[in-house]
Amino acid sequence: MRGRKVTLGGMNNLMFRWRSAFRLRSWRRAVGGTESEQNRSSLLSEKGSTIIEMALGSMILFTMVIGAFEICLALYTYNFISEAAREGARYAIVRGSGCTSVTNCNATSAQIQTYVRSLAFGGTAASSNMTVTTIWLSASTTTPTTWTSCGATQCNAPGNAVQVKVTYALPLMLPFRATNTWNMSSTSQMVIAN
Repeated sequence: MRGRKVTLGGMNNLMFRWRSAFRLRSWRRAVGGTESEQNRSSLLSEKGSTIIEMALGSMILFTMVIGAFEICLALYTYNFISEAAREGARYAIVRGSGCTSVTNCNATSAQIQTYVRSLAFGGTAASSNMTVTTIWLSASTTTPTTWTSCGATQCNAPGNAVQVKVTYALPLMLPFRATNTWNMSSTSQMVIAN
């Protein structure tokens, strides 16, 4: 055992055959080789695949990023719509039939709509996309208090309620889809103080 040299004859032989085959294929390709060998090697080539993978991957990535921006814009717009409804209701409750200390007392639906549309919140499209609906409600004399609509009349006496509903048509621009609108609405109801 001592004088014997241990070799990996089978492994060395396999490596030699593989290198020889690789050199032969490279030599055939350099010399021109046969037409079938050139076609086979061009079909197995991965040249240009990175560009296609990047195009497909970036298309999916950018769709998700733009979609995330649109969702953030929709959440911001809903926050704006709910705040606009509350501001409209606050405007109406201090301008009831008993109002004496502020301007534009005895506010009408048109005045409330003009006020709400004039609120300047950035990031929203034109105020023409916004609809403001005002309903006056009268309180019942029973407990618990229930509210009934005054109908076409404006019953804005203190103790009654006003309900302001703001609807906004948000234009959604999602990639690979036609531009749609999403109607968002928020309602605020408060008791008239003045």
